[in-house]
Amino acid sequence: MIEVIRLDGEIYWVNPHMIESMEQTPDLTITMLSGKKIILKNSPEEIIEKIITYRRQLGIDKQEVL
Repeated sequence: MIEVIRLDGEIYWVNPHMIESMEQTPDLTITMLSGKKIILKNSPEEIIEKIITYRRQLGIDKQEVL
């Protein structure tokens, strides 16, 4: 799970594997695979960095070529 901040300042945790898309208009809106939309204070770059860090912690940033 990654920590995100909603517009009201509330901290929220989301599973980054369930994020379908992100759109900045001007606030960042993430759309989950379920169709639920969450509007965030975070920047897209910050969310991307959090996802990369999360994936590294899981060890899935390295893909083996067979």
